[in-house]
Amino acid sequence: MNKSRLEAFSDGVFAIIITIMVLELKVPETTGWHTLMHLAPVFYGYLLSFIFVAIYWANHHHLMHTIHKVKASVIWANMFLLFSLSLVPFATGWMGVNRFEKGTVAVYGTLLAICGVSYTILSKVISHSYKQETELTKAIAKSDFKGITSLVLYISSVPIALYVSPYISLVLYAIVSVLWFIPSKAIEKALENE
Repeated sequence: MNKSRLEAFSDGVFAIIITIMVLELKVPETTGWHTLMHLAPVFYGYLLSFIFVAIYWANHHHLMHTIHKVKASVIWANMFLLFSLSLVPFATGWMGVNRFEKGTVAVYGTLLAICGVSYTILSKVISHSYKQETELTKAIAKSDFKGITSLVLYISSVPIALYVSPYISLVLYAIVSVLWFIPSKAIEKALENE
């Protein structure tokens, strides 16, 4: 398999994930601000998850450009990432409909941690497919700090949501999204130099 086919398949899955999420925004049967205010938690959940999926898509796009040979390990690591991301619409909808109840926010944080682990696995598998260290493998390794920081925040958000406040966990999720908003410039630079 060539990497363009892998990337096209992945892009399709990303598009489906976003489409499923937007379908959770039900059109109200009544008019007025009170109706829209009732939908605010669902919309906020959608907005947060849309940002996360968009960030994963942008970083995945950069990561796919670092692949020099598509191996079975890359395909399956990519599938694990796509599988974990495909659960985001469920967790988003459940969290929004239940107005950020602590258990739903904790499940959402757990899922985000799984997504983070799966992305880390994919980047490691791609990095290890190189026989020697290159500028690209060094660039991929630079994102380890962001990955570890994200996982720490996601994992700590679960007990915070359950025992302190789910809204603090939501703030932690927003912090992670800001951390990842700009894709790795190191990968872009390494790709330009190759």
